[in-house]
Amino acid sequence: MPGFVDEAQVHVKGGNGGAGAISFRREAHVAKGGPDGGDGGHGGDVYLEASRNVVSLVAFEEHPHRRAADGTHGAGKRRHGRRGEDLVVPVPEGTTVRTLSGDLVADLVGEGDRFLAARGGRGGHGNARFLTNRLRAPAFAEQAELGEERWLNLGLELMADVAVVGFPNAGKSTLVAAVSAARPKIADYPFTTLEPHLGVVYLGRSGRGLATKQESGSEFVIADIPGLVEGAAEGRGLGHRFLRHVERARVLLVLADLASLERPPAEQVTVLLDELRRYRPELLERPRIVAGSRSDAVPAAERPEPSSYGGEIEISAATGEHLAELVGRLGALVARAREQSPAPRTAPVIHRPLPDAVSVGREDGGYVVTGRDAVRAVALSDLTDPDALALAQRRLRRLGVDRALQRAGARPGDTVRIGGLVFEWEPD
Repeated sequence: MPGFVDEAQVHVKGGNGGAGAISFRREAHVAKGGPDGGDGGHGGDVYLEASRNVVSLVAFEEHPHRRAADGTHGAGKRRHGRRGEDLVVPVPEGTTVRTLSGDLVADLVGEGDRFLAARGGRGGHGNARFLTNRLRAPAFAEQAELGEERWLNLGLELMADVAVVGFPNAGKSTLVAAVSAARPKIADYPFTTLEPHLGVVYLGRSGRGLATKQESGSEFVIADIPGLVEGAAEGRGLGHRFLRHVERARVLLVLADLASLERPPAEQVTVLLDELRRYRPELLERPRIVAGSRSDAVPAAERPEPSSYGGEIEISAATGEHLAELVGRLGALVARAREQSPAPRTAPVIHRPLPDAVSVGREDGGYVVTGRDAVRAVALSDLTDPDALALAQRRLRRLGVDRALQRAGARPGDTVRIGGLVFEWEPD
């Protein structure tokens, strides 16, 4: 059975455009029929879209490739090619999208947030598009443009109202199971929880205490965050992978294990808060409750005073001691936080890709011109045709390619490559 996956890579490929057609009217009693080649259809785009129906990135583990449909080619009689269908790829709410170099390009926080991951290629113009008073019989058309393709890193940051933070075996999973319908795997050994779990907690209509779904007046989502270790903020163990699930929580519940034989509760709270501070200092500004857990495992006379570790309440998920009171307090904090602001975000929702500009770089002793419009300017079917070559030269001049080459230091006779075209450059 597949597990929870919160990191994955995806390869997105926009559909290729269709090529423009070269065609001339061929009808009885029509001498020298004009060009009637249709345009190629555009390729489909690939979008990543946040959906609450998806909770994990497991779908990308074994099948990381996503490709939109290609456009079809143009045909005679000005018949245009069909546009390729877009591909919408659902991802969980709270998914961040980064380039392989680590740059954040999208933060898909809520249902319906959408990011254009790969643009489809534009369809080529048919020869009918190039008919002018000076050019009566264009014998060339535009080639299809290839769709964009790239690898992206996906990361999931859970969307939860309350994040439960504590050391391994502090009783986090047991607590989430006790107050919600979540059923995490629970056992008595370190790092029982290797993946976060979400549960929905229902409050009574008064806003206090536990209730069933039918009796509830409000609800909130609680996340069982895997146990932290000292040094997690520096990435020790799986620190960063776990800590990032705390970032979007409105309220923090810090559990101090009263039955721990290794660390007293006060030391646990100090270390946990310090790890949060070193990872993201603003996390300590979130509303929080410090609770002593597993109180059933320690006689009342031997329990430390809650004030000694900053505790506000002592609970037992096993016996249910004070759980309703804790849930009521958490519900009040969540309601107040919801009124003040939406769920914290780490970045703007969408970062739109910038349009391709013409740029010039060095390559094997020559120069290479990049940019979507520059490549499209020379993507004609037959550049040995004088009319097609003249059109390409005019397009490049309008784009400022000559000026860009001069600024880059190009000299007459230098080799220049634009897309699949290689030529010796001559100014103007």
